[in-house]
Amino acid sequence: MSAYLTTTNQLRTVRIVGIRDETPTMKSITFRDRPSANASPGQFVMVWIPSVDEVPMSLSTTDPKEGFAAITVEKVGEATKALHKMRVGDLIGTRGPFGNGYTLTKARNIMIVGGGTGLASIAPLTEQIIAQKRCGVTFLLGAKTCNELLFLERIKAVLSKPDCEMIVTTDDGSYGEKGLVTDPAEHLLECEKFDMVYACGPEQMMYRVFLLTERHKVRFQASLERFMRCAIGLCGTCVIGRFRVCRDGPVFSGDELREVKSEFGHFRRGFDGRKTSL
Repeated sequence: MSAYLTTTNQLRTVRIVGIRDETPTMKSITFRDRPSANASPGQFVMVWIPSVDEVPMSLSTTDPKEGFAAITVEKVGEATKALHKMRVGDLIGTRGPFGNGYTLTKARNIMIVGGGTGLASIAPLTEQIIAQKRCGVTFLLGAKTCNELLFLERIKAVLSKPDCEMIVTTDDGSYGEKGLVTDPAEHLLECEKFDMVYACGPEQMMYRVFLLTERHKVRFQASLERFMRCAIGLCGTCVIGRFRVCRDGPVFSGDELREVKSEFGHFRRGFDGRKTSL
């Protein structure tokens, strides 16, 4: 095991310094941790909740200058419910950052597709792309309803630059266009030339975007979510095809996803290693 991984994999106790309500079911939790603050967009950390569990979390904010980082947590299970009950000053544990983040390109025209908690991974990527000031960005943000739109104002502020556009969809039409976020993605890819598409969100949504990029021969990167227990490639719970999501991902290229097309968007493995339908 490399010295880097040995250092990264050490559990560090950190204190929560800020909590922000993002939606009725999502909170951002900020802590000071230099390794996390220096992570690349798309990398993740393992978060230990004392006496409860350890779970993987994408880093939704990184501030290398000040040494702060944040995770954005949806209340869906025992561990995330426990995180939602925590207060400023409470202690959690972190390991990481782990995995491969997004690869930035010299593309002139980029599409970014985000939905649900996938915005935790996509938001810092978007900020880094815009900071480079060298390309046009079309951002597609989707949610079931307006109350579930994560980082809406944050993304709006980032995209308030020339050559940037934002399209919002909700399933019920309560904000933006009514329908799925893949609808404008399909229309735009048919009418406009894009050099790269990034996506993170529900896997079936990402799979549909992947198929669109295959049809239009556009480069693609997506961040996958799987059960992760070790985060260093040993336990195998995150396997998809020949890849271990924690080590080989969580961000994969279109070429890599093509290899696991029979599983991507269709199955994941449970803690017992068996495939379950998405």
